[in-house]
Amino acid sequence: MERRTFLQILGGVGASLFVPIDSCSGASGESAGPPAKRDLLMQRNQNRSTVISQHGMVCASQPLASMAGIDMLKAGGTAVDAAIAASAMLSLVEPMMCGPGGDLFAIVWNEKEQKLFGLNASGRSPYDWSLQQALDLGLTEIPTYSPLAWSVPGCVSGWSALHERFARLPFAQLLEPAIRHAKEGFPVSPIIGRSWTFNTLNEPGLLRTYQPQGESIRAGTIFRNPDLAACFETLSREGPKAFYEGEIAERIVKFSQAVGGRFAMRDFREHKADWIEPVSTNYRGYDVWELPPNGQGIAALQMLNLLEHFDIGSLKPNSTEHLHLFIEAKKLAFEDRACYYADMDCADVPVRQLISKEYAAERVKLIDPTRAAQQVDPGRLRGRSDTIYLTTADGEGNMVSLIQSIYYAWGSGYVPDGLGFCLQNRGQLFALDSRHLNCLKPHKRPFHTIIPAFVTKTGRPVFSFGVMGGGFQPQGHVQVLMNLLDFGMSPQQAGEQPRIEHAESSEPTGKKMVGSGSVGFEKGIDDEVKLKLAYMGHRIRPNTGAWGGYQGIWRQDDPLRYFGGSDPRKDGCAIGF
Repeated sequence: MERRTFLQILGGVGASLFVPIDSCSGASGESAGPPAKRDLLMQRNQNRSTVISQHGMVCASQPLASMAGIDMLKAGGTAVDAAIAASAMLSLVEPMMCGPGGDLFAIVWNEKEQKLFGLNASGRSPYDWSLQQALDLGLTEIPTYSPLAWSVPGCVSGWSALHERFARLPFAQLLEPAIRHAKEGFPVSPIIGRSWTFNTLNEPGLLRTYQPQGESIRAGTIFRNPDLAACFETLSREGPKAFYEGEIAERIVKFSQAVGGRFAMRDFREHKADWIEPVSTNYRGYDVWELPPNGQGIAALQMLNLLEHFDIGSLKPNSTEHLHLFIEAKKLAFEDRACYYADMDCADVPVRQLISKEYAAERVKLIDPTRAAQQVDPGRLRGRSDTIYLTTADGEGNMVSLIQSIYYAWGSGYVPDGLGFCLQNRGQLFALDSRHLNCLKPHKRPFHTIIPAFVTKTGRPVFSFGVMGGGFQPQGHVQVLMNLLDFGMSPQQAGEQPRIEHAESSEPTGKKMVGSGSVGFEKGIDDEVKLKLAYMGHRIRPNTGAWGGYQGIWRQDDPLRYFGGSDPRKDGCAIGF
């Protein structure tokens, strides 16, 4: 294929090797604020400065959330206080991505104990929802926008667990900024404004809450959410238990009964968040930490174990050689992800084997440096045949890596009467196959995509970070870490570089990869690189996209300093003081 022909294909001319993908969707019409070129939101100039501070830092995907966290630090709170306040604010200002109706995971570095703590605050399926019931309904997969995709929201239990163990300020104080802005209103920011669309979703509660005047919400629109303010005020008065034992739980269960859901009060009363041990692998002398399944974090560790067999730092960033190795490592890790990742309370997940160096040494032999694999199988182990991320740090050295989501944009599309938030649809990720580790069972956690991450060196905290973006997240983690540790970029630069996304791997729902999958690119990847990857057998998607939303805080000691980076793909910022 000649270069000219290839460039024509990238411009939209069809060919079997290249598969189309929809470009980023967004609200139509002009902005409610000053004139703005919408397309330029995804083409920002790069390399703004890394933010540096001594006394504390908050990095979040919307400025009001970063400011809420900073306010808590200035009031004498810890990094955990800041994280809860920022998380609550994001529930208001970025509602299509997160809220009390979703789940939460966190990794906390506690300076006093010199230790990392992991928190799994994801919810479980209803007791009255089983594989046999789903099959009796004729389902081959759980519908996405449906009460049948609900699992118990774990977010508020995560706030509660974090507050009880590590916070300093009263819980009610942490919700004050979100309550105030929910009542008084806030101007919708540009990237979030692009996502404030409902497409085919027409559930009355959703439209009543998030399009109250029947008019489109755009950048600059002043939006208020009095129902969410009232919900948070209930939590302020009665504490987080009100979400699982009191009025809020009762209203969700009543709503569930009215619309065909399976929730009962027992599901909420018996829900709990769990403190768990993070797991790690060493990459280039740094220990990279993730949480074990039901999340997908160990996929990043598996990819790093494979990539350390190659001298990535000697390659040009985003060169053909670099991206080919990355894609092939991803494909291998994601086949294991599809086969083995599940709720460890209900399935025997071989985590230690999957993230072992010995296992990677065998699997890496399947990577051909010159050709794309067209078929990938999971490894044979012994005994076996849309999200928000934020990170905070305080002047005492405590750090938090926190991620929160309702899964799809607007979650399931259902808003319980008068509560001001969407219920997640994370239960859509169960497999409806009794042989699968991730198969649907009552009171079981589904496979999860949201993953916080942390990096230490010789037992000391170095880097708290995450990259939102559904199934893309392990790919985002690895690309950021290669930029930092292999290519020597700053925390800000590491998140600004163009990314790629390999898609169509096998999934934990039972879906299988066909061929080699496909590769999408952000703007900034050279066309010659795409051409060479195509020659190697990769299927190249012709249109450009944008993937992930990164936030990160790098720590230096003696004296203590924080270096913050915030993704230009989002509206947010790093703020330090």
